[in-house]
Amino acid sequence: MKVIIPVAGAGTKLRPHTYTQPKALIPLAGKTILSIIIDQLKDAGLTDFIFIIGYLGEKIKDYVQTNYPELNTHFVTQNDRHGTGHAIELTKEFVGNDEVFIVLGDTIAEYDIAQMLNAPHSMLAVKKVDDPRNFGVAEIGEEGSITKVVEKPAIPKSNMALVGIYKIKETVALFDCLKKVEDERIRSYDEFSLTDALECMIQKGIKFYPLKVSDWFDCGKKESLIASNAILLKKFGNQIAVTTQQTNTIIIPPVSIGNGCIISNSVIGPNVTIGDHTTISHGIIKDSIIGAYSNLYEIVLNNSLIGSDAEVKGVSRNLNIGDNTAIDLGGSK
Repeated sequence: MKVIIPVAGAGTKLRPHTYTQPKALIPLAGKTILSIIIDQLKDAGLTDFIFIIGYLGEKIKDYVQTNYPELNTHFVTQNDRHGTGHAIELTKEFVGNDEVFIVLGDTIAEYDIAQMLNAPHSMLAVKKVDDPRNFGVAEIGEEGSITKVVEKPAIPKSNMALVGIYKIKETVALFDCLKKVEDERIRSYDEFSLTDALECMIQKGIKFYPLKVSDWFDCGKKESLIASNAILLKKFGNQIAVTTQQTNTIIIPPVSIGNGCIISNSVIGPNVTIGDHTTISHGIIKDSIIGAYSNLYEIVLNNSLIGSDAEVKGVSRNLNIGDNTAIDLGGSK
């Protein structure tokens, strides 16, 4: 079985952070979004990975090759972003006739991977949502199979959203339908959608069954990313690197503090992730994500997302600051 992870998106909703860092590499509960996904799949015994890269793709490639040298990896470049359907079609020569397990590069969920892998049929992961209009939606028949999938329907007939995890056994039919979607210019919201190709397969008589996920973590926007960070910190527990230096500092769990951090005269937590080699002095920080190699002085932060290589000095603010930023909030003229 081949794993396909599309990570070519620009992550526009998380700008300015994604101007210099792929969304999949944003720190989250001591890991990255991408590492959480890969670790789940690797722990389930999957070793053949295909990454679809594009925007800042070399950073993705370097990260994977450095941190997962034991995996068999291929990298496919999507130069023109025409949607997830177009992205998956680019992997055809690497997939061959093997079954595929597709996980979108911003999808973190808790689910029974073994059940999905061992099922004798193709499966789509789903989760009940309050407003399904912003998602691909699965309609489920009385016998339990999926009878129809629709991308972001204006009038949904189901509240079961596709979370972005797919196990597909019939790969020849998948690539045939992806080609049909592109050849016939079938578009959803001006993109070639994987959902439309799956609907083509259903119309051909191929059976899909749903797998309900227990949790689905939204990593698409600043507010939801910080909320997901808090939930995952509680799941993973307190993580403080042994190389962290603390002086006159109070830590309120759960937190994740990376290697080589220097923290003094501060209160950190709860629900704070701090990247490697960051310095914090006279700070009070909670419910926030701080990137690597940043410097924060005399600052009170809550519900904030700070990129890597940033410098912040001043007073309490609600911030959304990208990488390579220097800000002085001290009010000096």
